[in-house]
Amino acid sequence: MKQKQKIFLIDDHPLVREWLSNLINQQPDLVVCGEAEDASHALEKIGSSKPDLAIVDLTLKCGSGLDLIKDVTRLYPHVAVIVLTMHDESLYAERAFRAGARGYVMKRDTTKNVITAVRQVLEGKVYMSDKVTTLFADKLIDGRRTEEISVTSVLSDRELEIFELLGQGWETKRIAESLNLSLKTVQTYCARIKEKLHLDNATELLREAIRWQEHETKK
Repeated sequence: MKQKQKIFLIDDHPLVREWLSNLINQQPDLVVCGEAEDASHALEKIGSSKPDLAIVDLTLKCGSGLDLIKDVTRLYPHVAVIVLTMHDESLYAERAFRAGARGYVMKRDTTKNVITAVRQVLEGKVYMSDKVTTLFADKLIDGRRTEEISVTSVLSDRELEIFELLGQGWETKRIAESLNLSLKTVQTYCARIKEKLHLDNATELLREAIRWQEHETKK
């Protein structure tokens, strides 16, 4: 009997991990070999459980999913990575693939898509939705970008993450605690965002972040 391929789960919501575990363990060729809710524990457990593939959310307790993908790719190059997240693919898919992910799936997608993505990436292929394929094709052909992507393309991964949380009404102290950063570091990122987006003060930054977030939620 062929050995099952091992999947590691990284998500800060226990119910999501339970759902994924049940889904994957029902497959005849796949098995969950471990799970974690934050980046530091994930790296430690991946080293001991030796999975074939890791499924990563972009928002984690005490850390960034994008940073984790980079670390996994660097430390465990044999482990393929798929992103499973609520974050809109039009904004984050390219960043995830640049970080080292081989697939990107939205949590609102069907369970069938999740398993398809896992198997496809385990076969050495890349998995992305038709929407992301079209976005990438447009960029390659003639550089077309929406206004929102043009604005956020100037921000780094961490800056975009903080900008998004500001738009959701988070205070800088809460952002710092969630991302395991000092308040001063978050304030420094905010200053960089203001500079890159040509905003004069914190009020303009907050107004722009909220406007952008409201537009994203209407998509």
